[in-house]
Amino acid sequence: MEETVFSLAEEVKTLVEEKNFSKLRATLREYNPADIAEAFCEVGEAFFPVAYRLLPKELAAEVFVDMEPTFQKVLIGAFSDYELKLILDELYLDDTVDLIEEMPANVVSRILRNSSPAERKTINELLKYPDDCAGSIMTTEYVNLKQDMTVEDALSYIRRVAIDRETIYTCYVTSPGRKLMGIVSAKALMISPLYTKVEDIMEQNVISVSTHTDKEEVGNMFGKYGFLALPVVDTENRMVGIITVDDAIDVIKEEAEEDFTVMAAMTPSETPYLRTSTFSIWKSRIPWLILLTLSATFTGMIISTFEASLSACVALTAFIPMLMGTGGNSGSQSSVTVIRGLSMGEIRFSDILRVIWKEVRVSLLCAVTLAAVTYLKIYLIDYLLLHSLEPGEMLTVPIVVCLTMAVTVICAKLIGCILPILAKKLGFDPAVMAAPFITTIVDALSLVVYFAIAVSIIPGLS
Repeated sequence: MEETVFSLAEEVKTLVEEKNFSKLRATLREYNPADIAEAFCEVGEAFFPVAYRLLPKELAAEVFVDMEPTFQKVLIGAFSDYELKLILDELYLDDTVDLIEEMPANVVSRILRNSSPAERKTINELLKYPDDCAGSIMTTEYVNLKQDMTVEDALSYIRRVAIDRETIYTCYVTSPGRKLMGIVSAKALMISPLYTKVEDIMEQNVISVSTHTDKEEVGNMFGKYGFLALPVVDTENRMVGIITVDDAIDVIKEEAEEDFTVMAAMTPSETPYLRTSTFSIWKSRIPWLILLTLSATFTGMIISTFEASLSACVALTAFIPMLMGTGGNSGSQSSVTVIRGLSMGEIRFSDILRVIWKEVRVSLLCAVTLAAVTYLKIYLIDYLLLHSLEPGEMLTVPIVVCLTMAVTVICAKLIGCILPILAKKLGFDPAVMAAPFITTIVDALSLVVYFAIAVSIIPGLS
C-alpha cells in the first residue's frame, strides 16, 4: 500500500509539472479515494490543489473526507464559494460536522455560509453534543421506513432517497412519532415478495444507543455485534440518527492512539509524526517529563533518609536499580492488562475484587520465581564472579534483596490493577494510571520496603 501511494504521489508531481492533465485525470480515477488523499498529502501544496480540481465531483468529496485537516484547510482556502458549495453538497452531514470541528473560525463561517438553512440547523444540533458521546459522531441521513409499507413501496422509496443517505444496507422502521419499531436489511427486502408488509419482515429486538452513550462504548459494540450501522435514539426511544461502521472504526483508532500516548506520558496529537513540528512534539512531552522528574524527588528523599544505612552496608546500593526496575515493570504489566480490559468492556468496577484476587495469585507466583532467580543471580554473579559481596554479607544481603523483591512485586501488581479501575470509576482516563505514573509510585514503595527489611535483618543498621 505504501508503495502504491508513493508511486501515485510521484506520478501526480510529474504529470502536474508536465501539465498533462488529461492523463492525470484518467490516472486518478483508477485509485481508491483513501490512497489519493494520502498521495496528495505527500506531494505538497504546490501540486495537490491542481490535481484535486481534476477529480469528478463524487470522487472529490470522498478524497476530501479522507484528507488530513491541515490539507483540507489549504483546499478550502483555494476554493471559491461555488467550489466549496459543490463539495459540501456531496458530503454527509457527519463529515461536515467533523470538518467544522477541525477548522478555524474564519473557515467555519465560510462553510456555514455555503450550507442550506436546513443543513445549518442540523449541523448546529449535532455540534451541541459533547465530543465523547454517540450524538457527536452520528448522522441524521438514514433510510426511514413505515410499518405499513409494502416491500415494493420500500424499494421504490430507497431508490428515490439512496443518493442522499449514508447507508441503505440497514433500514429503520419508525412509528409516526419517530419511535424506533424495528430494522430491516436490504437483503430481506430484496428476497421478500413485493406485496409483503415491512412490519412482517422487520426485526423488532433492536440494539440501539442513546445520544449520550460514550462513543468508546459504541465502538466496542460494533466490534462485539459486527454491525454496519447502529441506531441512535433519545430518552423516549425516538430515532434521531445512526452511527456507521466507518465512524466507529475512527473512534476505536482515536481511542487507541490516545491511550497509547497517555500511557507513554505524552499529550495526544492528531498530526502524523513526520508532519508535526519539533516545537509541538516538545510541548506534548515536556509537561509529563517535568511532572515525572519532580515526582522522583520522593525517591531521593527516601534514599537520603536511609543514607546512614547505606553507608553501613554499601552492598545494598548495587541492588536498588534492579528492585526499582522490576517493581515498575511488574506494576506496568498489571496496569496495561487492566486498562485493556476496561477499554474492551471486559472489566467493570464491580469486578474489582475478582481482579485483585487474580492478581494476588499471579503476583505470588511471580514473586517466588523472581526471588529465587534473584538469589541465584546474587550468588553466582555478585558473590562468585564479581566478588562484590563479602562472605559475611552473603548471610544477610541476599535475604533482604529477595524478600524486598517478593514484597515489591506483590504490591506493584496490586497497585497496577487497582488504580486504573478506580480512575475509571472516578471518571478519569485509566490510561493515565499506566507505566510512568505506576513506576513513580512503585519506585518510592520499593525503597521504603527495601530499607525497612534491611534495618530489621542486618545488624548495625538504623
